[in-house]
Amino acid sequence: MRLPKMLTVVAVGAALCFTAGCTSTQTTATKEPAKPANIRPNVVTTFNPTAETPVIAKDAYIDPLASVIGNVEIGSKVYVAPFASVRGDEGQPIYVGEGSNVQDGVVLHALETEDNGELVEKNLVEYGGKKYAVYVGKHVSLAHQAQVHGPALVDDGTFVGMQALVFKAQVGKNCVIEPGAKLLNGVKVPDGRYVPAGTVVTTQAQADKLPVITDAYPLKNLNKGVLHVNEQLAEGYLKAQEGATGETKSH
Repeated sequence: MRLPKMLTVVAVGAALCFTAGCTSTQTTATKEPAKPANIRPNVVTTFNPTAETPVIAKDAYIDPLASVIGNVEIGSKVYVAPFASVRGDEGQPIYVGEGSNVQDGVVLHALETEDNGELVEKNLVEYGGKKYAVYVGKHVSLAHQAQVHGPALVDDGTFVGMQALVFKAQVGKNCVIEPGAKLLNGVKVPDGRYVPAGTVVTTQAQADKLPVITDAYPLKNLNKGVLHVNEQLAEGYLKAQEGATGETKSH
């Protein structure tokens, strides 16, 4: 079992003190910055045998009231809002790309992707030659209380509306999933489509018939405005946090 980086340092520090006869206060643990309590490793289980600590870009902002746990990677300039939950402790890994936002109450989670050392392939999606439990691309907006539950993929430039659900489904680039819509059963939404509010899509035939986003579509530029707001929120809250501590934030 690979220990989390911080725990490994503590263990090494303790061993050095014992062999050198130094006091218990002499330890190298302080060389590794402490992570906030809301950003932490997963526990070891039969379906996740390695404790992984989230990897978060230095210019991403994770609100203290959000949770980021386990095998998760958060890209540059991402904003994770209060009460969002990003849990790579069952299905993993979970990835959130550059410039995306995970708004209030959003849940990113997944079905188990490993069982006693064996990959559960049906619970993984592939992107760029790599496998993920949940993949969220660049400049994606996940609006309030949306759920993306793996195996799932949301590609670049897509907006997922309030209380929408993406479960065992994949969404292409530059799509709009309107509020309350649900995507299930392995469907793949083609690039540049929208899913009307409240629609439940359970077959590929339904997905293929979804309307194309045109200049006449009222929400065509919705994601552009949402990204603009959340990128500034990430930058502003990060600066405020650094100002309060007098230090540069590091995950």
